[in-house]
Amino acid sequence: MRHIMVLNAKGGCGKSTLATNIAAWYATEGATVALADYDPQRSSLDWLERRPEGRPEIHAVAAFEDGLKHAPRNADVLIIDAPARSHGPELTNLVKHAETIIVPVLPSTIDMQATSRFLEELKSVGKVERKKAKIATVANRVRDNTLIWDDLDEYLTKTRVPYVAALREAQNYVRAYTRGLGIFELPEYLAWPDWDEWEPLTSWLKSKRSQP
Repeated sequence: MRHIMVLNAKGGCGKSTLATNIAAWYATEGATVALADYDPQRSSLDWLERRPEGRPEIHAVAAFEDGLKHAPRNADVLIIDAPARSHGPELTNLVKHAETIIVPVLPSTIDMQATSRFLEELKSVGKVERKKAKIATVANRVRDNTLIWDDLDEYLTKTRVPYVAALREAQNYVRAYTRGLGIFELPEYLAWPDWDEWEPLTSWLKSKRSQP
């Protein structure tokens, strides 16, 4: 089973949105998918409870209660929605469960500063340092033609971590989340711009570059 974690110590950066959409994408690709939520706010599990019948199944794991011991062993991929404010031993323990780590970053000075510190801590975790887990960043909720987006793009380009995608701020994510769907499950006429933005991220996830 492959373990993909969406992780950033900074709260409010869109971890649950990214985790649910990655889970839905894998499910639509025919994979057996489990989604583990470590956050007591249970945003990912709430999304899953709204998922319509007839859509590809995604198995729920309430990791904030008892970790991953109830994750289905037959899953092809486990998507982990990690909690905010993870540092020190808690961060080390979380990373033990991941081979691939995606760090979403918002276009704000506060988020960039916080992510700089977090990435340095994450790169010092033993499993990452030994290259047993791969990291990438994603610019999240960006607005074109804004100075702060330019700053974020420049910042992520200069970090010594693969920068694999930039995802716009769009109502499609709200539409999908409230219906228990992923962005790839919305009609093409509505969501094709978002599908295009996701292509670099899904290509990276398919590639050997995203796996140890």
